[in-house]
Amino acid sequence: MFKEIGLKVGIEFHQMLDTKEKLFCSCPTLLVKEPGEAIIRRRLRATRSELGEVDKAALLEEAKGKEYVYEAPSKCSCLVEMDEEPPHNLNKEALEVALKIALALKAKPVDEIHVMRKIVIDGSNTTGFQRTALIALGGFIEVEGKKIPIQTICLEEDAARKISETDREIVYKLDRLGIPLIEIATAPVIESPKEAELVAAKIGQLLRVVGKVKRGLGTIRQDLNISIRGGGLVEIKGVQYLELISKVVEYEAKRQLALLDVMKELQRRGVTPDKIKGDIVDVTEIFRGTKCKILRNVIKRGEKVLAVLLPGFKGILGREIQPGRRVGTELADYAKVWGGVRGLFHSDELPKYGISEDEVSAVFAKLGGDPSRDAFVIIAEDEERARKALKAVVERARLLPIKIPAETRGANLDGTSHYSRPRPGAARMYPETDIRPVRVTDDLLKKLEKELPEPPEVKYQKFVSKLGLSEELARKILLSYRLDLFEKIVQKYSSVSPTLVASTIENTMKSLQREGVPVENITDEHLDELFAKVSEGKLAKESIPLVLEFIARNPSATIADALRELKLEKVSAEEVRAYVRALIDKLSDEVKERGERADKMLMGLVMKKYRGKLDGAMIYRIVKEELRNFLKLQ
Repeated sequence: MFKEIGLKVGIEFHQMLDTKEKLFCSCPTLLVKEPGEAIIRRRLRATRSELGEVDKAALLEEAKGKEYVYEAPSKCSCLVEMDEEPPHNLNKEALEVALKIALALKAKPVDEIHVMRKIVIDGSNTTGFQRTALIALGGFIEVEGKKIPIQTICLEEDAARKISETDREIVYKLDRLGIPLIEIATAPVIESPKEAELVAAKIGQLLRVVGKVKRGLGTIRQDLNISIRGGGLVEIKGVQYLELISKVVEYEAKRQLALLDVMKELQRRGVTPDKIKGDIVDVTEIFRGTKCKILRNVIKRGEKVLAVLLPGFKGILGREIQPGRRVGTELADYAKVWGGVRGLFHSDELPKYGISEDEVSAVFAKLGGDPSRDAFVIIAEDEERARKALKAVVERARLLPIKIPAETRGANLDGTSHYSRPRPGAARMYPETDIRPVRVTDDLLKKLEKELPEPPEVKYQKFVSKLGLSEELARKILLSYRLDLFEKIVQKYSSVSPTLVASTIENTMKSLQREGVPVENITDEHLDELFAKVSEGKLAKESIPLVLEFIARNPSATIADALRELKLEKVSAEEVRAYVRALIDKLSDEVKERGERADKMLMGLVMKKYRGKLDGAMIYRIVKEELRNFLKLQ
């Protein structure tokens, strides 16, 4: 299906690097919970490029008129993040990590690295732009025998972290601003949702094999550029979960297909952009006595109910284009973004929400519309915002009969997406004059090539043949965000089974997460201590899920604390053996009657007392041995 509709997908893969310092200063790359000691307030404005153009996306952000508030934590931000001091030289460690990744992708590094400024005035950067540098061109990865070209590899600074947002201001924290971020952009040659997910997984795997990348929610983001034949080039930003990629691609393809059907239907009806006049009419008086609470409250506050007619649109606004989203939802997105309103009502969903059939008829009459073929949209808000929102609705509605617009959308958690802003233009990039260029020498590249780790295919074979992992578990750990930790623990604690380590990291942690346990609180240090206890014989593997759940709910605790609180301190085999003997003596009549089959009964009783305090296989072995010895004497 997807090849038939001409689906083309390109991925921009963004990954935080785990460097000691930020990209343009010596602040550590930490995220902190505490609010910043310094508070800065800014307003950002769009400016013309050297070509005299103003970026549309920047204009939208300026039109919102919001004030930006920045919290600056002293432990991980400085005057550079506040834009009160010029940036320092490009971080050498981050550059070398980026170059290693480029070499691993078989890309060609540029001879000289120049930092550029990319205009961004959504408040996520105090300067009004993001610094980015092209590191390498070309390269490729292979997925199921298909070569996926890599177009560019860039090194850039991450944005500030959004803390809260209201109608008037957005609060950011500067801890994340400036953390090195690598961006890998593929060519738009991906042809199916599944292939998109496989490509992202392959790139993520390679990054984790190279190392020096951060992990956890928010450290990795994928932007997807998606188009179909006859559709528009749409960028969907901020897909954080790998498993969501295929769904996002599928839903966007279906959205564009549905909008193409809408376009054909409107053309069949003779609807053209010039027929959508866009006259905004005040219909407040119609709803003076309405039973709709939303409209009643708006009128009570002295605000307005405004409406606009969409000729020939009857039945169109209620058409589903993504699960739970309709054409009317698309218009509502534009209203929210451009007008700052909370939402809208449209005639395809009315009468409903307390709005009566008579009120619907009265609106049609006031607008001069025909209920049998037309539709309308109403917005109840402050009049200025409502008018801005309805103008945006009209502009979007005028495009419906002629094309699917190129735009930037945000990913929703269910795989659908919402309109965010127009696609940025090419005129928003210009040179950064405060940072010296960096020469990439042959000697540096030769040094970095020698430091490249073994490729994923080699690791996979090693995990299966030398470490004894199953093929499935080896594949899982290769894709794991904790791949480096797995290798470190296996090397550090040779007496611990690699299978146990891999299964804990991949299976146990995910199982706990599905049960609602906050596993994000479990650190590498916790896991290292966990396997240290296993190695020392102080923790039975059966207790691992209990201990991890305790740590997840009490992140300040240690593994030793968990063992003590849960009463899971490991006992000796001798103690268990003595207990089994006493138990057999106590139940001797029943044991004699059951014979060898008494093992299950005894095992249940012993495990009730010693579960988690000694390895289950060891307990079973003791039970079998003592049962056999007892029966021999009878």
